[in-house]
Amino acid sequence: MKYWGFLLLAILAETAATTALKASAQFTKLGPSVVVVVGYGAAFYFLSLTLKSIPVGVAYAVWSGIGILLITLAGAVFYKQIPDAPALLGLALILAGVIIINLFSKTSAH
Repeated sequence: MKYWGFLLLAILAETAATTALKASAQFTKLGPSVVVVVGYGAAFYFLSLTLKSIPVGVAYAVWSGIGILLITLAGAVFYKQIPDAPALLGLALILAGVIIINLFSKTSAH
């Protein structure tokens, strides 16, 4: 369970970093730029800890899937980038994939 916590921290750090990437204005604004660099560093550090127990394919699938959902939510909240119906369908399929991996895959470490 500890390694899933590390994966959650990796996802949250990556989400913060990616959200700040737009606000950094191509690294011309110091505050958001620092969040980007620290966030991605933390994300990869916690992902590396995750890989002690969770297979790399599963960890990356969960990280990227949940990350996509959270970044879409952050884009909607902070940048008013509201997904249309096809985008929402695609996001639902991504979420379904993450759930299937976690509930049914024998590769996933629980």
